[in-house]
Amino acid sequence: MKASEADILFIPGQRNSSDDHWQTRWQAKLSSARLLHQSDWTDSSRDDWVGTIVSEIQKAEKPVVLVAHSLGIAAGIQAIPLCGNQIAGAFFVAPPDLEMQSSLARQARKFGAYPRDPLSFPSILVASNNDPHGSYEHAGDLANAWGSMLVDAGASGHIDAASGHGPWPEGTMVFAQFLSRLKA
Repeated sequence: MKASEADILFIPGQRNSSDDHWQTRWQAKLSSARLLHQSDWTDSSRDDWVGTIVSEIQKAEKPVVLVAHSLGIAAGIQAIPLCGNQIAGAFFVAPPDLEMQSSLARQARKFGAYPRDPLSFPSILVASNNDPHGSYEHAGDLANAWGSMLVDAGASGHIDAASGHGPWPEGTMVFAQFLSRLKA
């Protein structure tokens, strides 16, 4: 699949993606992509966030490819069962671990436990081995449950602008390769 054959929906995490964040940078370069906007980025409401994601997916005129980061994964994975077969693939980066004791984990718990059913479309889960918000083992467990390909990002922190992943060229290459393997 070419990027132009998909509606690419970027789902940011808590507090949105800054101008320096890889999601914002990638979205700006892809004509068929849009960055999802939530009404409240600091106090995540499951119903609001999931509802916004479902609404954006339903507006799509082409197959949807989700690109979710952090808390965006916790919300996006809850929206998937409500979207029928509109989703062609998903690229997940840095899922928060609900068992951790951090403000991000507390926000993620508002969405409920991660579903454990295999996804009905191809997916990749990229994880760091030193993410302060989620262990690599947790990411591997999710990837196994969902049938996602797990990509080890090494010691990359939370894979965001704060960890030095503004443009994130390695991620761009993985995403481009993933996208090329999807069926339109």
